[in-house]
Amino acid sequence: MGCRTLCFGFLCVLFAYCIYTPVPENIEEPWKVRFMDALIKMTSFVGTLLENIGLMKYEEVFSAIAAAHYTKPISDENITVIDTNFSDISVRLYLPKRKSERRRPAIIYIHGGIFVFGSCKISTSDDLNRWTANKLDAVVVGIDYRLAPQYRFPAAFEDCVFASKFFLQDKVLAQYGVDPARICVMGDSSGGTLAAAVVQLLQNDPEFKDRIKVQALIYPGLQLIDTFLPSYQEYQHGPVLSREVIIKLACLYVTGDEALPQALLKNEHMPEGSRHLFKFVNWSHFLPEKYKKNHVYTEPVSGKLNASYEALMDHRLFPLLANDSQLQSLPQTYILTCEHDIIRDDGLIYVTRLRNVGVLVTHDHMEKGIHGAMSFTRAPVFLHLGLKVRDKYISWLAENL
Repeated sequence: MGCRTLCFGFLCVLFAYCIYTPVPENIEEPWKVRFMDALIKMTSFVGTLLENIGLMKYEEVFSAIAAAHYTKPISDENITVIDTNFSDISVRLYLPKRKSERRRPAIIYIHGGIFVFGSCKISTSDDLNRWTANKLDAVVVGIDYRLAPQYRFPAAFEDCVFASKFFLQDKVLAQYGVDPARICVMGDSSGGTLAAAVVQLLQNDPEFKDRIKVQALIYPGLQLIDTFLPSYQEYQHGPVLSREVIIKLACLYVTGDEALPQALLKNEHMPEGSRHLFKFVNWSHFLPEKYKKNHVYTEPVSGKLNASYEALMDHRLFPLLANDSQLQSLPQTYILTCEHDIIRDDGLIYVTRLRNVGVLVTHDHMEKGIHGAMSFTRAPVFLHLGLKVRDKYISWLAENL
């Protein structure tokens, strides 16, 4: 009893400490953000503690919390929800019930979770996809790709590519009443990473070129080449997503070697011979002036690691490494970024690069926004900002898909 009381008291003190962590002054709904940020910081702390005493891996704590929010494929009066497989890739389908005089649009949805946790079947993704299918009278396909560290790069990417290609077959589109000229690939956070990489591949594949009408990337993470971008420095402690958490978890998609995250924290992780790629993420060239502030560009250091991870130079992992000729064939694009987000600058750079090569881009920037806002549209933390993000995305799709 005494041990339980002590542990409970310790957690209360830890929560109190976390909840009073400063947040940006102009952030929307600051107390809700503090509460959410405190929960995530506590999860990270508990994960580190359990890993150090050998009870559970750090990433398993995040995975366990996500798994507690899995939902079953429950249909309602408007949408039929089905869990099925595209060959051996698990997907969840959302099929509108009302009759349509013409074939419907479709959205291929790729969830976030830093490649390590999450699913298209967790409650927040399920809510979003139901809402999307109902509002747009659209077929939605959620891809449940394999997760790290059990499955490392390029497993998640390959699953998303395979499931997308399977769905894009004429016979499959016809089966679900989908208009082949009205298809979107969408992803949020690391799902945006995967969505961007999938669309790059499909648009440069003669068999699937122009099969994707639009892509939508919601606060996407598109690179870890340079971890000293202004947003990485300004929001290294969050709110919500910190530099340490994103690096520690994202590295598990590449390797279990502890040397890589340590090198990433110092910006000394890129392999020898990778310097020619730095120009693609050089924020001093691509960021709008208002986001550069007083930051001074310092080029990442290469060749410091004994091991050389070729994945770090692969645009299938980091879509910002694609060259201009690969980008210029991309479809109409929607990108949403949030001001108080560590990976804000990834999206801003992609907006600039796509526009520079002639891609039609719509960019929404949430000045008071935080990373992951769209995931917090239900209790215990309900953010009105999440509804705003969702509604902006849905409105754009309604006009352009």
